[in-house]
Amino acid sequence: MKQKFNILIGERNPHIREFLRREMVTEGYNVQLAKNSREVLKLVYSSAPIDLLILDPDLPGASELNLFKSLEDRIPALPLVIHGYFFDYLEYSLRLKPVMFVPKQGNSSETLKNLVSELLLKCYPKRFKTSEDPKRFKETI
Repeated sequence: MKQKFNILIGERNPHIREFLRREMVTEGYNVQLAKNSREVLKLVYSSAPIDLLILDPDLPGASELNLFKSLEDRIPALPLVIHGYFFDYLEYSLRLKPVMFVPKQGNSSETLKNLVSELLLKCYPKRFKTSEDPKRFKETI
């Protein structure tokens, strides 16, 4: 059994934002939403725990470079899933660790859910039962 994880979704499109919220809540995650870069940074640097950020870097309010630089300064580092167009953000995001990419295309929600669970398991292994097999965990999510 996994602990509840807190995920922040930063997405400019309200329909995609709500769709991703529903998908992640269905998977058992606590979800917060942000519609612009100012809201993302406010939540990332607030006292409320955020375990992972799903980010559309094309958010209103800041350049991608400034947004990535601000995320890079967070301690501890925040696991990041970039939900966008891979090559547009590759140069900025190489400094951020850990980071994964999910291209925006058609039905990417299954890929996104799998990557989120893999990244959480990789970044927070102690928050999962030690007797649980990671392969079994992936199959049950």
